[in-house]
Amino acid sequence: MNPTISIAVILTVLQVTHCQRIKELSACLLGQNLRVDCRYENKTSNFLNYDFSMFKENRKRVIQSNLNVPENSLKARSNITLSKDMVCLQLFEFTNADEGIYICELKITGDYTGNQIRNITVIKDKLEKCAGISLLIQNTSWVLLLLLSLPLLQAVDFVSL
Repeated sequence: MNPTISIAVILTVLQVTHCQRIKELSACLLGQNLRVDCRYENKTSNFLNYDFSMFKENRKRVIQSNLNVPENSLKARSNITLSKDMVCLQLFEFTNADEGIYICELKITGDYTGNQIRNITVIKDKLEKCAGISLLIQNTSWVLLLLLSLPLLQAVDFVSL
């Protein structure tokens, strides 16, 4: 077999095995705060670089990032939470002036696919309220949820142990 073809096949296999991609970008209101969840496939334990920004009036404004320098006024009003397969941005005291296109950009060290980018249009009056139960369901195994719900089911005589 040609050595060039062998190298190309190996690089292709490595790229597929290390490929990270953003699965979903969603936004909701948590009280007076905006929450933007950027869910991604996590196939490695490599370091995650992130960049949350907003695009409004033909201008990109970085909110939180470890790739670029964020604007002080937005960084002071925001917070990032990292988990195994999600980066969550909270923008405190969200107003109509903060409406725009929100962008999540991820880059994982050693990933051959380059930066992954998704955007979502955020309009305050059209945002849904964040549901606490859905966050619990997405980050908790179904067995744990079943165990946690047993006392509730017993209280309504649905299950007798």
